Formats: sequence, structure tokens, C-alpha cells
Amino acid sequence: MLGARDIRAMRPGVIRFSARAIRPLLDLKTVLAVYLLRHYAIPRPKALLGDQHLRALLAQIDAALGLMPRDTYRTFMLGAAGAGSTVMTRLKSAIAQHTGLREVNEEGDLLIRVRPAFDFTPDSPLPTSKASRESGVGIRQASGWDVLVRLSPKPLATRDWRVCNIAGSLQATVAHAMALLTRPTPDDVYLNLGCGSGTLLIERALAGPARRLIGCDTDRQAIACAQENIAAYLKGSKDGRGAFEVHDWDMRHLPLPDASVDAITADLPFGHRVGSHDDNVALYPALLREAARVAKPGARCAFITAEVRLMEHTLAHMPSLWQRDSTFRVNLGGLRPAIFGLRRV
Repeated sequence: MLGARDIRAMRPGVIRFSARAIRPLLDLKTVLAVYLLRHYAIPRPKALLGDQHLRALLAQIDAALGLMPRDTYRTFMLGAAGAGSTVMTRLKSAIAQHTGLREVNEEGDLLIRVRPAFDFTPDSPLPTSKASRESGVGIRQASGWDVLVRLSPKPLATRDWRVCNIAGSLQATVAHAMALLTRPTPDDVYLNLGCGSGTLLIERALAGPARRLIGCDTDRQAIACAQENIAAYLKGSKDGRGAFEVHDWDMRHLPLPDASVDAITADLPFGHRVGSHDDNVALYPALLREAARVAKPGARCAFITAEVRLMEHTLAHMPSLWQRDSTFRVNLGGLRPAIFGLRRV
């Protein structure tokens, strides 16, 4: 895919690979950011100021800058331990002189990281628990230093279509992965329960055409926000079209015929910013029964929730309605909700 090769998982959430071309990587929808990495076989960062290594580092930066119109970038940030040291100060000065960009301490358009080279030992599993990650199990320090340059002026997870936001909006990369879990087809009638600001609806559109894209919510502010984001998406899309519908519907009582929907997604209330655990105890069984009513046999669904035990308990009492195909944990700002991949029996 995209000409990727030599693919290696470096640590949970990080993949290192080689690619024949880097521009197509800017179109990735399920990653937070992509960096151009170069390894420097040097004992200390001071060696980066040497002519050979500095020229290589500046060429690495130029490769990233060349992917966008030049006026896209105005500032840069160098992230490194000891960023205020004499060595790093000289390095930042050289970068500023070469690029003409202004240095900032945070949120730079051009993001550069300098760090010791690390790798996983060949025979050690990737650390999956917080304790093993903090203890460094399976990690070794390699010789030399790595320089990473982000390929875009903002993270790829930041979508141009998002002009309106509400508290608790789902991260676009996660939403896109959920859309893909439904195995999209152009004939889909797609339903997003509790559509919020429209993230799942728009990411489903980005995953491919659909016959209908239906979102529902009872929060009028959320519906207005979703409509703003959909309008921004349509304005920026290539064909300017989309079969979007946003309705003021209760997800427990949908005005849709039985067995009329091909795919369903939902960012369910976690009981934190919206609702409570007691509310969810009543809500989850009701919405899963209603979703089963409108879903066609074999319809694929993806639900995300931090109420993992409640979801598992609810599904265990509905074996005639839903088959669980997969469960994935994701990290969302300290929360670790699970995505449930379901199929209508």
C-alpha cells in the first residue's frame, strides 16, 4: 500500500516504514501524523552541526517543505531534550537561516524532533501495558540519533472540514477507522446514531460514496454544528455532492423501516461529558435493540464506548441480534474506550 516496505512496529501506535514516494502519505486518514525520519550515526547531537550532517538535515527539511506551497509554512519548532542548550540553539539558528522561518516554542508549522535512536529487541513483544512501557521492557537504545520532520504543517488528524466543534467530538482518525470497519460500498444506507458534530458522517463520505448518509441527534446545537461541518466538507470536496441527511431523531425510536440500513456507527455516551452510567444502563439495551430492528441481516456496525463492561454485558444478552466480530481499544486523551465491530445476525 502506497509503496510501503520494511514495515516495523516501533512501539504501540508508532509504525516505521520505507516508502517509494512521500507525497501520497499526506492522504492517509487513519494516522495522526507522518514524519520523515533520518538516522544519523553520531555519538552526540553536536555532530549535527558538522557540514556533512547539517547539509543532510537541511535537505531532509527541504523534502518536507517541498510538499506544500512555500507560503504554507511561517514558523518552526525544534523538539529535543535540552532544546535550550548551546548546541540546539545553534542548530535552530541554522534552520531559521536556511528556511527563513521564525522559531516558536510550541505549535510550529514545521515540527522537527531530535531524539536518541531507540528500537525494540528482535525477540521481545511490543509492550502493551503502561507498566511495561514505562519500564522499557523490550526496548533498547540504538547507536546514534534520529531526526524526524513532520510532513504536514498540522497533524493529519486535523481536518480542513472541521469549522465547528463540540465537547467530546470524536477524533477524525478514529471515526475513519470505524467507517472502514463497516466495509463501505456505494449502495450503503449508512446510519450514524448520535451524530454530534458530524465526524462519523463526514469520515464515512471520505471513505467512499454511499446511497444515503443519515445522521441523527436530539441536541439542536450538535445538529447545527454537524450541518456547518458538512457544508464545509461539501465546499472543499472534489464533486461538491453528498447524500447527507441530519435529523432530530431519538436513537431509541427511529422513523425508519425494519431491515432498511446497511451500516451503523455510533460514538456512544461514555457517561462523562454526556449522560451518566445509570442513564447508559437503560440506553444501551434500547439503542441496540432499535439498531437491530432497522439493520439488514448481515449489516455491519461499529460502536465506540468507554462503558466496555456495560456494552459486553448488554451484547451477551442479545446473541440472537448481534455477533461481535472484533473489539479494539484506542487511546483518546487518557481514556481507553473500545470499538466494537458488530454484525446483525
